[in-house]
Amino acid sequence: MSLKHFHIFFIVVSTLVLFGLGVWGLNGYFKHDANGSNLIIALIAFVVGAVLIVYGIKVFQKLKAL
Repeated sequence: MSLKHFHIFFIVVSTLVLFGLGVWGLNGYFKHDANGSNLIIALIAFVVGAVLIVYGIKVFQKLKAL
């Protein structure tokens, strides 16, 4: 596996983990204790996950040109 492929793989896995963390945070907020920290964790995870998607697209386009 080349460094390019590993970078794309790592971005995809990181994005999936962040969205999983966001779902976990929402689940904790709505089903368990309605703690504000769970909602903040979920929102931050979803925002960073979205940023990683944009970053992944840009990196993929750049690596495709190489």
